[in-house]
Amino acid sequence: ENREDMLSSKSNRLTEALEEANKLFSGVSCAREAALDAQFLVLASNLGKEKANELRSEMTAFDSLAFAEDLLTFMGINRIEVEENDSDSEGTSGGYLPSNAWHKLGEETEKYFRRAPSFHYMLGSFKSDPPVPRQRIERQKKATGGEEKRAMPAQLKKMEESHQEATEKEVERILGLLQTHFKNDPDTPISFFDLVIDPNSFARTVENIFHVSFIIRDGFARLKLDDDKLPIIEPSKENAGGEDDRSTGARNQVVISLNHQEWK
Repeated sequence: ENREDMLSSKSNRLTEALEEANKLFSGVSCAREAALDAQFLVLASNLGKEKANELRSEMTAFDSLAFAEDLLTFMGINRIEVEENDSDSEGTSGGYLPSNAWHKLGEETEKYFRRAPSFHYMLGSFKSDPPVPRQRIERQKKATGGEEKRAMPAQLKKMEESHQEATEKEVERILGLLQTHFKNDPDTPISFFDLVIDPNSFARTVENIFHVSFIIRDGFARLKLDDDKLPIIEPSKENAGGEDDRSTGARNQVVISLNHQEWK
């Protein structure tokens, strides 16, 4: 009977009816009365839904095109000049906004950003109670940790062995080249710099000096100075006494300085 009155946004009749129904429900003792209360609840829910829909339809929806038009009008665009010159020329990029249009908009919007934002909690208010600790499954954790501990040293050891093997193979290759040259021409020594310098790579030159140092350290070759005081390299002739020479400690170590300009 009072449907239109209850659906009005200015009326509280629906709320008053719900409060009265709550009071009457406290005295319900028969099934018929409970059924009537349920029927009233369904009717009140439908009325509430219709009232909410009407409130939503009365709200003004945001229209981006209308907002853009109002914004251009506020900034002072000259619509008449645009319509008059639209057919005469192709138009200029930037339109017919005055030079101070953006300054005007900035001054207007600046006042709305001077307020401090309201503070609110994202997950409710702060609680001082400590969090409940999670139960840990010790068996799975130990099993996983044990596998990692067993796998990592084996993997690192394998990498070290592969790097060491590559260095040893390169040292053996250079020693083989040195020995082959002296077999073919035993009376002609090799210049140390001719052996190690790569004219196309400074980094490769440094690697060659590094690998030759192992040959010198182990006594398989030795360095001498020629008549021009430049180093020459030759294999060790006393192969049988090589181990004794390596144990005497008579050899000296030398640090060679070679920068990029000297390499060129």
